[in-house]
Amino acid sequence: MLIRQAVQADAKKAVRLFRDAIKDIAEALTGEKEEKRILAVLADFFIQKGNRLSYENCTVCEIDGSVAGVLLGYDGGDTEKLDEPLAARLRVLTNNPTFKLEKEAKEGDFYIDTLCVDPAFRGKGIGTKLLQVAEQHAKAKGYKHIALAVEEDNTKAQQLYTKIGYKIANRITIHHHQYQYMVKILP
Repeated sequence: MLIRQAVQADAKKAVRLFRDAIKDIAEALTGEKEEKRILAVLADFFIQKGNRLSYENCTVCEIDGSVAGVLLGYDGGDTEKLDEPLAARLRVLTNNPTFKLEKEAKEGDFYIDTLCVDPAFRGKGIGTKLLQVAEQHAKAKGYKHIALAVEEDNTKAQQLYTKIGYKIANRITIHHHQYQYMVKILP
């Protein structure tokens, strides 16, 4: 098991995992409905710098040369700046010059946007390891909190996050779905 910074060549597998994790939110982020187009737009943003979905914000777990899991995380205070390239695309598609994406992350938090492990590799501690690496990264950068949003009905994930020290701070709505915004205070 190798945990490493993502590279552009990870795009195809990483965005497939993003799509599996965020479901219909991927449609909202891309403005697309067709699966092939959704994945293509996600991949295009993944290989670019300076946006929420960029490889720059991703850590992957590689097993036998294959991406087995991915974690997307960034400074919650940078959300608007990181969302701007996606929002600009959506403003054109929707012909809405004031369009903005919903803000998920909070200022001061290192925010875990997406965490997904390939079904073939689940149950091997990959998600926990990716979270530990993200926590180490956040702590090294001086963050006091690390946060994530988990769907209200995803009890298995909630149990994992609670077990490793995350606590529900509040509830938020993202693309018509209810989420628990969970925060862990970093030692």
